[in-house]
Amino acid sequence: MAFNWHQEAEKQWDERSSFWNANSKNMWDSGSRKTIIPLIKKHAKIGNSIADLGCGDGYGSYKLAQAGFEVTGLDLSEDMIELAKSRLAHDTLRFVQGDIVQLPFESESFDTIMAVNCLEWIEVPYQGITEMKRVLKPGGKLCVGVLGPTAKPRINSYRRVYGEKVICNTMMPWEFEQLALENGLKLIDGHGVFKREAEGMDVTAFPRELQQALTFMWVFIFEKE
Repeated sequence: MAFNWHQEAEKQWDERSSFWNANSKNMWDSGSRKTIIPLIKKHAKIGNSIADLGCGDGYGSYKLAQAGFEVTGLDLSEDMIELAKSRLAHDTLRFVQGDIVQLPFESESFDTIMAVNCLEWIEVPYQGITEMKRVLKPGGKLCVGVLGPTAKPRINSYRRVYGEKVICNTMMPWEFEQLALENGLKLIDGHGVFKREAEGMDVTAFPRELQQALTFMWVFIFEKE
């Protein structure tokens, strides 16, 4: 049978749902994702509609809802969505299964989009950017997290060097930044997330590209003009 990126990605993330669920709370509360929601709160108004794309088990979506936003979490994995629905109840939060390259939303539906470490899981990331722009309101904000070089060889994409089929597009932060700028998004903010050994290191004097080269993840805020 021919390799189908979409089906294989859904299958693999269904299989990883329990593992992800066991670790996501720590990531958002005190780990690599702890700075993301404060950054969104800096740029989005309380009560705004937010789409959390690639939401996984939905814990990040839940934290956004707790912060006062109207949140829709979307993930390709049905098992992830079922976990989110069963464990994360909130009046301003809903979850749907769907594909980032074919979002089940009307155009200009959301004030803000959050997409953390999910564009790398799209066969053609450009298609994901196009869909995000479509469902984002004019002037809306897009928060994207992309893994940086110090995240080590991606276990989900490394085997491509042997010619094997994989479901992860290794993409550097500067590559995503160029992709976003070439497709009509305006960069307005961002910061690096560093490994524990490098936290507190002063890199402010470095050019942004060099700062990005040292990161575990870079978090961007873009605006749809």
